[in-house]
Amino acid sequence: MGSHRIDTTPFRIDGTRPVHLSDFDPAETQGLEDKGAKKALGKNQERLYGLQERLYAEHKQSLLLVLQAMDTAGKDSTIRSVMSGINPQGCRIYSFKAPNSQELDRDFLWRVHERVPPKGHIGLFNRSHYEDVLIVRVHGWASPEVLEQRYTQINAFEQLLTDTGTRIIKVMLNISKDYQLERLRRRLKRPDKLWKFNPGDLKERERWADYMEAYEKALQRCATPSAPWYVVPAEQRWFRNLLISQLLVDTLEDMNPQFPPAEFDPKDYPPESLR
Repeated sequence: MGSHRIDTTPFRIDGTRPVHLSDFDPAETQGLEDKGAKKALGKNQERLYGLQERLYAEHKQSLLLVLQAMDTAGKDSTIRSVMSGINPQGCRIYSFKAPNSQELDRDFLWRVHERVPPKGHIGLFNRSHYEDVLIVRVHGWASPEVLEQRYTQINAFEQLLTDTGTRIIKVMLNISKDYQLERLRRRLKRPDKLWKFNPGDLKERERWADYMEAYEKALQRCATPSAPWYVVPAEQRWFRNLLISQLLVDTLEDMNPQFPPAEFDPKDYPPESLR
């Protein structure tokens, strides 16, 4: 990848240091330029395709990418850009909205657990179980005691997934309040984006500071070496896409899935003998 190799370390949170979102620049690019980023992303997508094929064939491990963000941070465009090189047959994407009555009758992780990617697959959560310690915390829909329990339960849940073969990458798409305002105004100016505008988002925007506090708490309490968080600068979309694609490639290369051996002796079937 040459000059477009990103150092992911500064964005990683694994529970070993305090978390202050003010320390992370949402427009960070590590001095790289847009020129060449598309080509670098294409190389990552090619690598992802090959790694996913090995993962699917091996059928022993799985990978889960969790995306969390404030509105307008670009979750949907991230999915389109980064996952475009992946075979849909081996990828499952889920979006978590307000729980329905059936889900409310069960513990908060029930609906999440059944959507964890099976062996051989890559899963992507567009919002996730962290909604239950983010918006729930901001609106006071659960007591401080329940929230404390949930942080512990989330860590136990993610450790269970890790212990049983699922690697987890958790990404917060980091934007500023000013950037969000710019994107909201853009939606109102474009007829093809009006469907994305929700007046209710303006009320949530008034709680920006509360959300940042909730994110810091979740990042601090639920980041571990086996299930780290990454605070990904999302205001330069080319950098965001390149960084996340690199996280996926690096993780899959570390998982090192292998094609399984043939269940027959290839020598018994010389290609030229086939009719």
